[in-house]
Amino acid sequence: MTNYHLAILKRPYLNAILAGQKQIESRFTRTKRSPFGQIKVGDKIFFKESSGPVRARAIAAAVKTLENLTPNKIANLKQQYNHQIRGSDEYWQSKANCKFGVLVWLKDAKPIRPIDIEKKDWRAWVVLTGKESFGLGEK
Repeated sequence: MTNYHLAILKRPYLNAILAGQKQIESRFTRTKRSPFGQIKVGDKIFFKESSGPVRARAIAAAVKTLENLTPNKIANLKQQYNHQIRGSDEYWQSKANCKFGVLVWLKDAKPIRPIDIEKKDWRAWVVLTGKESFGLGEK
């Protein structure tokens, strides 16, 4: 069964996904939180611009879940994958003390007609359920 996700990210990263320059979406956290353990190959991801509309969608082509991360392991991930993640040095510095991570390889990234949704919390990734689909899960 395909799951649907809503990922919130800043405009430059969203534009890089649509331009085909950013092929991996990365999420690093200090605690286990979405999408850790909740995304799988074939799931559909909608991308919402931070403080803006939902503007794109893609499919998870591959997923790598990471645990027990250290600053050294994060530095190695930067070296290995940043050409596909496109994170700034500041991004990587801010993630140095994270313990968990998820890398999602994207395929078929496409723009969609912008959709404004009512999302008022601070979560940067939402697993869409019937109760919390924002009208996106059926698209």
